[in-house]
Formats: sequence, structure tokens, C-alpha cells
Amino acid sequence: MNLREYQEKSKRTLNNNLTKYEQIDNMVYGIFGESGEVVDLLKKSRFQGHVLDKDKLKEEIGDVMFYITNLCNLLGLDLEEIIEGNYNKLLRRYPEGFSSERSINRE
Repeated sequence: MNLREYQEKSKRTLNNNLTKYEQIDNMVYGIFGESGEVVDLLKKSRFQGHVLDKDKLKEEIGDVMFYITNLCNLLGLDLEEIIEGNYNKLLRRYPEGFSSERSINRE
């Protein structure tokens, strides 16, 4: 499945009992909540001796993507365009790959 298909198919799980603004809030809160779960898995792996469960990590990252995707849907933004724009921005910023010097002195 490509990003546009995912973006379209993910709309079916929006809670249409909420107003558009409530849905937007729900997506933003969901991004923070699910991002926290990603961070928690990584924290436990790095600092608390847990083995990193990559299947659980993929599931939580998928949840973050769901909320980001539906935030884009609600705001009329195309996820593929956003990703392409971000890639092009980073390519301009770091044409030879990441560089600390370019990061420090970027415009």
C-alpha cells in the first residue's frame, strides 16, 4: 500500500461524532500519547535493561503514523507531498549527507 492509499483508507476510522476541531484535537493528543509509548519502549531498552521489542515498536510507530495521517486528512494536507517536501528541504540543507558544521551554520 502506498501513502496515498493509506491516507485515504485511514479516514474510515475517524470519529464522526466529533466536530472537526475536536477531531483535530484528538489527532494531536494521539500523536503525543503514541509518541510517548515509542519513547517509553526506547527508554526501557536503553536505561532499564529491557530487550527492545521491535514488533511492539513498529506497532506504536504505526499508531503515530495513523494520527499524523488523519491530522493531515482533517487539514486537507497530502502526506506524500509533505514527505517529499521534507526530503527536498533536507537535501538542500545537507547535499552531501549530514554535517555538524552545516547544521550549526544553517540559514
